[in-house]
Formats: sequence, structure tokens, C-alpha cells
Amino acid sequence: MRKKVTIVGAGNVGATAAMRLAEKELADVVLIDVLEGVPAGKALDLAEAAPIESHDSRITGVTNDYSAAKDSDLVIVTAGIPRKPGMSRDDLLSTNAGIMKSVIKEISTAAPNSILIIVSNPLDAMCHVAFEASGFDKKRVIGMAGVLDSARFRAFIAMELNVSVENTHAFVLGAHGDTMVPLPRYSTVAGIPITELMSAERIEAIVERTRKGGGEILGLMKTASAFYAPSSGAVEMAEAILKDKKKILPCVAYLQGEYGINDLFIGVPVKLGSAGIEEIIEIRLTEEENEALQRSAGAVQGLVDDLKRLG
Repeated sequence: MRKKVTIVGAGNVGATAAMRLAEKELADVVLIDVLEGVPAGKALDLAEAAPIESHDSRITGVTNDYSAAKDSDLVIVTAGIPRKPGMSRDDLLSTNAGIMKSVIKEISTAAPNSILIIVSNPLDAMCHVAFEASGFDKKRVIGMAGVLDSARFRAFIAMELNVSVENTHAFVLGAHGDTMVPLPRYSTVAGIPITELMSAERIEAIVERTRKGGGEILGLMKTASAFYAPSSGAVEMAEAILKDKKKILPCVAYLQGEYGINDLFIGVPVKLGSAGIEEIIEIRLTEEENEALQRSAGAVQGLVDDLKRLG
């Protein structure tokens, strides 16, 4: 019997994630959205592509019918208003928190044993909303940010050095946004640290481009934000969980003392398997790196404090 994944939000990220899940035959997929006909239409379109793409995953789409999520192994939440030009992630906080609470209350009833992957922005704060609204164990609430940010870092490294992206590995810790913490010391090409392959100036330029990665795409497209890479990030996490791969990926996790951070969701390396987050990996940071991570945590704490004030 195939696994089952529900995706809440049938926009660009959600629909593309559904396509990737189906084409990899990782699960049957349910798309849920508030827009009448949109999830059903996209599901039908994807189902009609199945004979060409040679997969037998079943894809269904429903409007506001969370009973369709029953017995889901995994739920990917992309619902929320999109980030628009000139809009900071902080501006999204109030509206998307309300949407997240509503979605998670429905999901926790329909699929109480599922694992949640949160994609909605501002991502670190939305993980807190999902955690509190669901009542799930912290291992089953995971944010997709580090995978995306690390992929961007890897792509820029490959572009700079003219090497295959398959040779690149990178870690980005911290919040999803301007305070993220790319770690050049832990970023390699075929096992060689990038600090041995390019100048400090070029590394800093790539680090800064990584921090601004989402904004760069938004600035180019004007009316839409990134969705191909975010959907790939969510699906990589989903595959690690559905296949119990024990794969180490940078994800947003709830820390209780790790890295000196308490009761906060923030991006760190974790081991993903069938139980969700099966281990938080603590790597040794320099004083400068740790200070950057603590500043990033402070930015997330500020959003969490705003959430409490907003009620």
C-alpha cells in the first residue's frame, strides 16, 4: 500500500510538490485548497500527465474537505498569502498565522498521526503556530527552510566554480531570511572545503546572495515568488521521512537547549526518518558562527513574541 501525503495549498509550491511526489511515486497525493475547483483541476491535470510520466500515484483535489486527509502519513502545508514585492516576511505574520491555525486544527483532527512539513512564510514563526495548534510531538513538526537555503548556496557555489551541483554540499543554519547563517567551513566541493577553492571575497558575495535568494527571484518575477526550489526542498524532506532514510538535512526544528537555544524553532542539521526528526545534530561552531546563530534566533524570538502579542 502506497503512502499518503496531503498538501494544503494548491498554489505554485503545493501543486509542484504534488507533481514531484507523484512522479517519484513516493505517495498518493491529496491537494486541499480554499479556491473552488482549483485543487480538483490541478489534480486532474496531473493525473492526465501520469501515462506520459509513467507513474501510478493517485492524485485527488478537494476544496476545504479535510476529511480527504484522513490517514495521511505526511502533510505539507503551503497555505497562506504570498510574499509580494516590498513585503517583508514580518508583514505576513498576522494573516498567515490565522490561516495556519485554521489549517492545523483541521489536519490534527483528520490526520492525528501525521508528520507536518511547514512551508508557509514567515516559516520559523509558522512552525510555532503549527506546533501549538496541533499539539503534536516536536519531532512531528518540521520546517522546510535549510534545505532550500542550502540548495541555493550549493547552486551558487557550482556556478562560481563551474562544477557539477552533485559535487557540492553546504549547510545553512538559522532563520529563513536575512539572518540565516551559511557556513562556508562546512560547505564543500567533492569533499574540499570551499574556503580552499575561492577567495574570502567571493565566498562572502555568495553568502550574501544566498541570504537574498528569495528576494532576488521575487524581484525578477515581480508578481510571484520562488516555487520550483521550495517544492523540491519539501519533497526531499518528505522522501527522507517516507522512506525512513535517516538522512541528515538542515531543517527548522524545535530546540530545547541545543546550540544554547530554548523553546524555539530554528534551522539546524537533523536526522529525518519515519518518526520525523529522529535526532538533532549539534556541530561545533566558531565564536563568530555561534554569535550569528544567536542573532538569527533572536530575530525568530521577536516574531514569536509578536505572535503572542497578536493573540
